[in-house]
Amino acid sequence: MITIQRVRVRWTAATRGAPGAAARRGLDTAVQLPTVMPVGELAVQDVLADEAAGYERHSETFAGSLGRAKDVGLWLEMPGTAVVVGRLPGWAAYPRPGGHMRLFTLAAGQVGRWRANFRFTGCTCSPSWYYEDWLVHVSNGEAEPDRFVEGTPDRAADQRVHLYGGAARSAGRRR
Repeated sequence: MITIQRVRVRWTAATRGAPGAAARRGLDTAVQLPTVMPVGELAVQDVLADEAAGYERHSETFAGSLGRAKDVGLWLEMPGTAVVVGRLPGWAAYPRPGGHMRLFTLAAGQVGRWRANFRFTGCTCSPSWYYEDWLVHVSNGEAEPDRFVEGTPDRAADQRVHLYGGAARSAGRRR
């Protein structure tokens, strides 16, 4: 079983300044997994803290085959007992979507963490910007409810960029 938790924070261009940043500070952190996760080859908890909902966190869980990882922007392969984790190209306006990108490989029992941020635009009929900050944990195996909150990841990839222009925040650090 693979366990994934994606925590997203979403805000609009109108609140990208310091007061808006203060309102969403600390929301891009892991949360407790539900004590009972859905059963499947893959179990996912998707958490969203949206400015439109006052940054109240909304959580959904689902299970399925490894292919369902695409629902949270990932692709997974399992050569033996290891799991290879990669990111899929998405719909972000910035950073520009590329092809599949390998993030890390997890041995049985290991946990990986991926951080990324994005700028999205609405449809052409309503070209309004919004932003998302992502924190994604992947466990190659079942995870205790506090594993992502208390534990240290075995592998990490940080692909956050400066969304408002200027120098990059990171250079795609991996460990």
